Amino acid sequence: MSLKPPFTLATAQQKVTIAQAFDPHRVVTAYTPNSIWRNRTSFFTGHPAIVQFLQSKWAKEKNYLLRKELFTFQHNKIAVQFWYEYQDAMDEMKWKRCYGMEHWTYDNEGKMEKRMMSANDLLLGKNGDGEGRWFEGLSPDEVDDIVISEEHF
Repeated sequence: MSLKPPFTLATAQQKVTIAQAFDPHRVVTAYTPNSIWRNRTSFFTGHPAIVQFLQSKWAKEKNYLLRKELFTFQHNKIAVQFWYEYQDAMDEMKWKRCYGMEHWTYDNEGKMEKRMMSANDLLLGKNGDGEGRWFEGLSPDEVDDIVISEEHF
């Protein structure tokens, strides 16, 4: 199955699954050399900047559990919604949940050439003690088993 545009439901879902890797040097291979990124208020371009950003991000976000879901797709574009929980190493290891949307644009070879992310963080529990975690006790392979519905919002 080709993971090049135009995407089908199956190939778009496969792209979402692949995007849940946690090795910056592996992740960067999915992007064009001059890929443009927006992550919250940070804007940067290219493989070295992506690797540096991911290394810094994952140094801060410990015990990271991520879930991404396909939101929509069209030709060479995919949108995902995501949720992840982590302990913030820069904030006394307080538990937080990040949730938001990513919009991805791919070149003709199936490499991501633009990634735009918008997200919000929420402190979990009193003073970040983790109360109310959705993914507590789960492995990365189990986060998709949780039904996330309107009651979670």
